[in-house]
Amino acid sequence: MSELHFLTATELARLIRARQVSAVEVLQACLDRIEQVNPHVNAIVTLVADRAMEAARAADAALASGGAAGPLHGVPVAHKDLVDTAGIRTTYGSPLFAEHVPDHDDVIVQRLRAAGAVTVGKTNTPEFGTGSHTVNEVFGATRNPYDPTKSAGGSSGGAAVALATGMVPLADGSDMGGSLRNPASFCNVVGLRPTPGRVPDISDINAWYTLGVSGPMARTVEDVTLMLGAIAGFDRRSPYSIKEVFAPEPEQGVAGLRVAWSPDLGGLPVDPRTAAVTATAPAVFERLGARVEQVELDLSDAEDAFRTYRAWNYLLVFGDLHGDTGGLGPNTAWNVEQGRQVTGADLARAERARSRLYQRMAAFFDTYDVLLAPVSQVPPFPIEQPYVSEINGQKLPDYLSWMRSAYWISVLHAPAASVPAGFTEDGLPVGVQIVGRPFEDARVLRVARAFEQATGHGLRRPPL
Repeated sequence: MSELHFLTATELARLIRARQVSAVEVLQACLDRIEQVNPHVNAIVTLVADRAMEAARAADAALASGGAAGPLHGVPVAHKDLVDTAGIRTTYGSPLFAEHVPDHDDVIVQRLRAAGAVTVGKTNTPEFGTGSHTVNEVFGATRNPYDPTKSAGGSSGGAAVALATGMVPLADGSDMGGSLRNPASFCNVVGLRPTPGRVPDISDINAWYTLGVSGPMARTVEDVTLMLGAIAGFDRRSPYSIKEVFAPEPEQGVAGLRVAWSPDLGGLPVDPRTAAVTATAPAVFERLGARVEQVELDLSDAEDAFRTYRAWNYLLVFGDLHGDTGGLGPNTAWNVEQGRQVTGADLARAERARSRLYQRMAAFFDTYDVLLAPVSQVPPFPIEQPYVSEINGQKLPDYLSWMRSAYWISVLHAPAASVPAGFTEDGLPVGVQIVGRPFEDARVLRVARAFEQATGHGLRRPPL
């Protein structure tokens, strides 16, 4: 109990339900850890300690009176600063919304609260979640807990750092081009991009947009699975919401499963430090009894499809803000301008490309159960660097290009998890990406759990 803040959410929920520890004690341990660590990493940008303590006391009182306990009863959680939280400042990382306080909770917040979780505060994100480096003009940069001179990744960088440092056991995130997976890789935690529709997002602007999803982050696969069970589920306000009830697969290991290994997803440049770490993953699966085969992939159709749909969506969602007083940051503004150039012919070409790719990967997954690949093409980079502009001597054309290993997967409509895979020689975390068939989120988590248990990389704590 000396490190209550580093216990898993699963264990904390069990202890609280058994009344072996109180929700107040758990919350206080997290608040003490936030006070100790957050000034060094800038992960939690809005803290609601008094409100959280009131909720923790209510959770303890409910148990004392024999009330029902949800799966996350009394467990602290932090919400990404893109998620609306009633009565709690939500800035979206933008100066335009620096003092914005929503009057409603997003669905993911509602479901976490219904499961008994206690909201601690909001985690940092780049402006509107734009990019895989967590820095904005409202709160500044979030620092990597394993090396504060390096990026924490993004856009759920604040969430990943809060988890890695023991400030909270659970955090939500979102992912369009890797924003759940990239920071998980950079910070040695677990992030799951669920199948679109598994966790419904409600919108009256872009309700049919499937590249962006919400999902769970935690320090262990078991906790991610627990959290996904709380936030997944059908909602008729989402037109592609999944009706199937999410249920974890039994922990049967991976013996006999067919694992495809792609070290570069079809020719992408990968930093040698990242490549050296991820190259150790196939042997782990072979030792566990899986049949591993290195494959040559052609995911090139994903490039145009992702960029076209992303640009179109940025114009749709943020076009009216572009030009307002204060304006948008350069990355968001660039994406909006890209959207202004998208034509109907562009969208038609992107739809054809994505459809071809989906059918090609459907055939691929007739042969293989999961795909194994790097999450990110590089390890954490210097925090002052806005983005990666070169990999292995190959110049990259813009700030998006270094994220291809994540955003190409986003186009597949498939679940994908980032799981700790080891560390570079200078101690920087690297994750491996496990991609499954669309709708087989439980299979991805089962495979991720087996890898996690066999390696133990996620047990290595940051020096803070």
